[in-house]
Amino acid sequence: MPKQKHEALQIQFGEHIQKIRLKKGLSLRSVAANCELDDSNISKIENGKFNVQLSTIVELAKGLGVEKRELLEF
Repeated sequence: MPKQKHEALQIQFGEHIQKIRLKKGLSLRSVAANCELDDSNISKIENGKFNVQLSTIVELAKGLGVEKRELLEF
């Protein structure tokens, strides 16, 4: 996959994560407290600056209180 498409997906994914978090009224710290991720890494994900692994998706879902599949519906 070309680098630009890869970066565009990261940005779209991050925007989707942020939208879910804000819709639920959660802070970065509260999401981090509910999973095994640092709030600075969650911020990087939301800003499209972090390429997530499957294990990160699992942790994000736990922290946001949503099903894993919901994170990929963007």
